[in-house]
Amino acid sequence: MIALGIILLIIGFLTGVSILWTIGIILLVVGAILWILGSMGHAVAGRRHYW
Repeated sequence: MIALGIILLIIGFLTGVSILWTIGIILLVVGAILWILGSMGHAVAGRRHYW
């Protein structure tokens, strides 16, 4: 999810499409939150580890 967010940020920045930029930021933030929760040992969406 983090990688997809970064890719969308880059594509949105290069093409000037603001919706891709916005979606990229949202995916990046959600991916980072899930990664932090998973690394702290909390079960995320039924999974013990979230990559």
